[in-house]
Amino acid sequence: MKDMSEIEIPETLAKKIEDMIKDTSFNSISDYITYVLEELLEDMEEEEETFSEEEEEKIKERLRALGYLD
Repeated sequence: MKDMSEIEIPETLAKKIEDMIKDTSFNSISDYITYVLEELLEDMEEEEETFSEEEEEKIKERLRALGYLD
Protein backbone atom coordinates (compact mmCIF):
# COMPACT_ATOMS: atom_id res chain seq x y z
CA MET A 1 0.00 0.00 0.00
CA LYS A 2 1.19 3.53 -0.79
CA ASP A 3 2.09 5.98 1.93
CA MET A 4 -0.88 8.27 2.35
CA SER A 5 -1.52 11.54 4.09
CA GLU A 6 -4.77 13.13 5.09
CA ILE A 7 -6.33 16.30 3.79
CA GLU A 8 -9.49 18.04 4.84
CA ILE A 9 -12.13 19.34 2.47
CA PRO A 10 -15.46 20.95 3.24
CA GLU A 11 -18.23 18.44 3.90
CA THR A 12 -20.38 19.97 1.16
CA LEU A 13 -17.61 19.36 -1.39
CA ALA A 14 -17.11 15.81 -0.17
CA LYS A 15 -20.83 15.15 -0.59
CA LYS A 16 -20.81 16.55 -4.13
CA ILE A 17 -17.87 14.35 -5.06
CA GLU A 18 -19.46 11.34 -3.43
CA ASP A 19 -22.65 11.87 -5.46
CA MET A 20 -20.67 12.46 -8.64
CA ILE A 21 -18.56 9.29 -8.43
CA LYS A 22 -21.49 6.93 -7.86
CA ASP A 23 -21.56 4.31 -10.60
CA THR A 24 -18.01 5.11 -11.71
CA SER A 25 -14.76 3.21 -11.33
CA PHE A 26 -13.69 5.44 -8.44
CA ASN A 27 -13.87 3.51 -5.17
CA SER A 28 -13.60 6.52 -2.90
CA ILE A 29 -13.46 10.28 -2.71
CA SER A 30 -9.71 9.96 -2.11
CA ASP A 31 -9.28 7.97 -5.34
CA TYR A 32 -11.11 10.65 -7.29
CA ILE A 33 -9.25 13.56 -5.72
CA THR A 34 -5.92 11.81 -6.32
CA TYR A 35 -6.83 11.29 -9.98
CA VAL A 36 -7.90 14.92 -10.46
CA LEU A 37 -4.79 16.31 -8.77
CA GLU A 38 -2.46 14.05 -10.76
CA GLU A 39 -4.08 15.16 -14.01
CA LEU A 40 -3.93 18.82 -13.03
CA LEU A 41 -0.28 18.62 -12.01
CA GLU A 42 0.63 16.79 -15.20
CA ASP A 43 -1.07 19.48 -17.29
CA MET A 44 0.68 22.23 -15.35
CA GLU A 45 4.08 20.57 -15.80
CA GLU A 46 3.51 20.27 -19.54
CA GLU A 47 2.54 23.94 -19.77
CA GLU A 48 5.64 24.98 -17.84
CA GLU A 49 7.95 23.01 -20.08
CA THR A 50 6.85 24.29 -23.45
CA PHE A 51 6.54 27.69 -25.04
CA SER A 52 5.30 28.33 -28.53
CA GLU A 53 7.73 30.06 -30.86
CA GLU A 54 5.63 33.22 -30.55
CA GLU A 55 5.74 33.10 -26.73
CA GLU A 56 9.47 32.50 -26.77
CA GLU A 57 10.04 35.47 -29.09
CA LYS A 58 7.94 37.75 -26.86
CA ILE A 59 10.01 36.69 -23.85
CA LYS A 60 13.23 37.40 -25.73
CA GLU A 61 11.92 40.82 -26.79
CA ARG A 62 11.10 41.68 -23.18
CA LEU A 63 14.52 40.54 -22.01
CA ARG A 64 16.17 42.64 -24.73
CA ALA A 65 14.12 45.65 -23.69
CA LEU A 66 15.31 45.14 -20.11
CA GLY A 67 18.92 44.87 -21.26
CA TYR A 68 19.38 41.18 -20.44
CA LEU A 69 19.88 40.11 -24.06
CA ASP A 70 21.77 41.78 -26.91
